[in-house]
Amino acid sequence: MSLFNLPPLNLPPLNKAALRRLETIPHSDPTMDEARWQEVQPCRRYQFGSKSVFITQPSSSFWVYLLGILTTLIGGYFFVIAEGQMSRHLWGWSLVLWGLGAIIAGTSYQAFGFQLKCQGRPKAVWTSWWEVIYLIFQQVSMNVMLVAVAYSNTSGWLLDLLILVAIGLSILYTLLVLYGAIMPIKWLITFEFMVQVSTPIVIFFIALNTWSYWQNPNLMDLTLLGCWAGLIITMLGYWLYYKADITNKLWAKGIWFSENDVLHVLLIIWVLYIPFFMAPHIMDL
Repeated sequence: MSLFNLPPLNLPPLNKAALRRLETIPHSDPTMDEARWQEVQPCRRYQFGSKSVFITQPSSSFWVYLLGILTTLIGGYFFVIAEGQMSRHLWGWSLVLWGLGAIIAGTSYQAFGFQLKCQGRPKAVWTSWWEVIYLIFQQVSMNVMLVAVAYSNTSGWLLDLLILVAIGLSILYTLLVLYGAIMPIKWLITFEFMVQVSTPIVIFFIALNTWSYWQNPNLMDLTLLGCWAGLIITMLGYWLYYKADITNKLWAKGIWFSENDVLHVLLIIWVLYIPFFMAPHIMDL
């Protein structure tokens, strides 16, 4: 499917029924119900006094929440060291959005996925609105990062153009994801589609900072290139682990470490690189 052969824009009235159309997308495993949910992945019930909480993928939930908290805090760190630099303010907002998105994602993909997508249903559904909101937060975070980098490496008409591109892309992507959720169109609300939208931005970052460093070698462009290299290594690690089906091979031996865990652990390393190595060198052009 491509953007050129989407169904006609004939949205249903925006009411509860329209919002619940997202739940009509069936789970990728048609046999997935409450019993099978607990067979194919680790689940555990925790007792807190008189209250009990059922958690899906406890270890995965730990990693994704840790990522979300760290990324949000590092975003806050950029506000502290901003010193009037717009690029640092924007890095702060980008990382706060990224961190909150990770927490939202972990709530549905991991910790409370059973309650949101399976509990009380004859068959599990594929996604939830939590995941839709995560996709929007994640992509807008990348677009804000685009403007942050633009303030460090461009000026004049090019800076204005990149700001317009980031705003336009944020609006377009948000509308496409909401359209995909309401119609519903599964392809538009996948992690893969979000990565496809984000990838050209990362390629642009690499080209821009490579050119800037070539013209004038400096630590800011060098550490930014390290940042993009880390992001590429992270995504490559995720996809290689996924394609090798290592998650299921390990789970057959009672060990749970999924491709999402690989993604989140590598992203934790990546995000820790930012304040210790990159942040001190970020400044406006």
